[in-house]
Amino acid sequence: MASTPPKRARNAAATRDAILHSALAAFSHHGYDGIGVREIARTAGVTGVLVNRYFGSKEELFSAVVELAFADNSLFGGDLALLAQRLASRIVTKTKKGAEPTDSFLLLLRSAPHPRAAEILRDSIARHFERPLKATLQGPRASERAAVMLALFAGLQLLRRVIGSKALADANNASLFDDLAAMFQSLIDGPAA
Repeated sequence: MASTPPKRARNAAATRDAILHSALAAFSHHGYDGIGVREIARTAGVTGVLVNRYFGSKEELFSAVVELAFADNSLFGGDLALLAQRLASRIVTKTKKGAEPTDSFLLLLRSAPHPRAAEILRDSIARHFERPLKATLQGPRASERAAVMLALFAGLQLLRRVIGSKALADANNASLFDDLAAMFQSLIDGPAA
């Protein structure tokens, strides 16, 4: 019989945080369909009833987890002239040999097959990444260019770290950075006038 984690001291903020982090790890590892509230609660050291008291439902818990996972959009702040380099640097660092895929990426990958989870993910990605990125871009089709940049970011994570494409896994990081920075810059600049 599995051992039960010790009971948590009463502290609403710490309990909510423990539930969120337990759920982030669980949804990232198992996907939306592969884990239940009871398992998440057990790992957090609480009951399923308490999880529902804090979040209302599994769907609302997932929504809160997605917000936690996608809250850092600081990559898009700062000097626009350096945005392509920041994006290229982040993706090369996140996908180099020995780097583990991030919880936010695995959350996306493993939960997207569920229609409602995909909707929650899509809305959060638009709010945290696509719209702020679009707001920094000048010229026509800014929304489309922002979405392509995000697809490039996610696709490289998938092929380099999860699938393990030999060409990308063995790529020289400096060369890959240069190629990505050029692609990002082209999307940032948009079509020539």
